Amino acid sequence: MAIEQQLFRDALGAFATGVTVVTTVGEGGRPLGITISALASVSLDPPLILICLGRATACLESYVDGRHFAVNILAEGQRHLSEQFASRSADKFTSISYTTWDSGCPILDGCLASLECQRETVHDGGDHVILLGRVTRLQCMGGKPLVHFKGDYAALTPLP
Repeated sequence: MAIEQQLFRDALGAFATGVTVVTTVGEGGRPLGITISALASVSLDPPLILICLGRATACLESYVDGRHFAVNILAEGQRHLSEQFASRSADKFTSISYTTWDSGCPILDGCLASLECQRETVHDGGDHVILLGRVTRLQCMGGKPLVHFKGDYAALTPLP
């Protein structure tokens, strides 16, 4: 039985996810970044994560061929970063405050957590590419996450 694409999207949209900006360094040291919510923990020992990038991603080659990437987990008040890095803007880093660590990948200021990764492997994932990364450095901050649910942003509320 074939699965209807819209029904599949709707079903997976019911799974609330955090929102991240994944960064890397492109040709000539140019900072690159994209918004994704496809992030998963793979292993504690060694510390591995995976991200999924659509094959239509404009700067896909820089992620696939690059040695490093960073995952910036956005805080509740950083919707503007999610939208800016989801855009097709030529320079997504205009007016964005960030630092760099050992790899040179941008670490966005004010995120809940940031993870610098060394790319381990790349796998085929249909219309996406799966990148497995070894976490080499990280930082965690307090706060609430920016959440994506059913195609829109959502907020966490305390349970009764």
